[in-house]
Formats: sequence, structure tokens, C-alpha cells
Amino acid sequence: MSVNKVILVGHLGSDPEVKYLNENRVVANVNLATNETYKDKEGNKVTQTEWHRLEMWDGLAKIAEQYLKKGKEIYVEGSIKTDTWKDKDDNTRYSTRIRVSDFKMLGSVQDKRENTPHAEAKNETHTTTSKEETDNQNADGLPF
Repeated sequence: MSVNKVILVGHLGSDPEVKYLNENRVVANVNLATNETYKDKEGNKVTQTEWHRLEMWDGLAKIAEQYLKKGKEIYVEGSIKTDTWKDKDDNTRYSTRIRVSDFKMLGSVQDKRENTPHAEAKNETHTTTSKEETDNQNADGLPF
């Protein structure tokens, strides 16, 4: 058994970049910053920021386009996706992103009222099943 599940809470580093691929497919990309705070050897408070590339599809992408703005705090659930390719010098390159399956807008009640009447968004329109996943399903319909 394996699990590919990511949960993040952070602030958006930019407004979503939205692309309409055709009349049925929309993708939104946005950066999310998460912070970790700790004390160094000398007892000084240190904050480290980690940046995450988020990818949202279809219904979630449309909601993101309408309501998400730079600086807003959100809760994100999704999975890790990594692309691999060769650059012009034949070096292997990697790019990792979080494919968002659900997000919730956080912050004050006032922020939520300004953003949307729906403080939660789920991606129910974007589901893909690979041939391998379909082939691996048992008679009971479970993928394991």
C-alpha cells in the first residue's frame, strides 16, 4: 500500500495564473509559502520559508481565479507530482508541484465574506483513472 497525500497551510505568494486550455479544461498555478520557525544554537529565532507550486484543475481553477489573491492564507490538500525531462545539455531535470484536490480559504471572517460565500472548494470535476489503475481494481472495485 502507498499514499501520496499532502496537507499544507500557508500564504499565497502570487495571484493564480489561469490558462483556459479549451472550453472544458482550465488550469491554475499559484505559489504557496509555508514557514517553519525554530531557535538556532545561539537561541535566536529563525524562520525558514518553503515555496510550493500548486496546480488546480477545472472547477477548482475557476474558483481560484475568482477568489484567491496574493497574501491570502489557505489550507490545501493534494498529491505530489514530479515531471522529469532532459535539458539541452542532456542533464536530467525535475520539477515538483502539488496537484490540489481540495482547498479552504482561511483567515478572518471578514476575509471570507470579501472572498466568497463558499469558504471551501473541492475538485470534483477533475478525475483521471489510468489504465493501470483500472486494470488493478479487484472485483469489489477497490484499487488494491
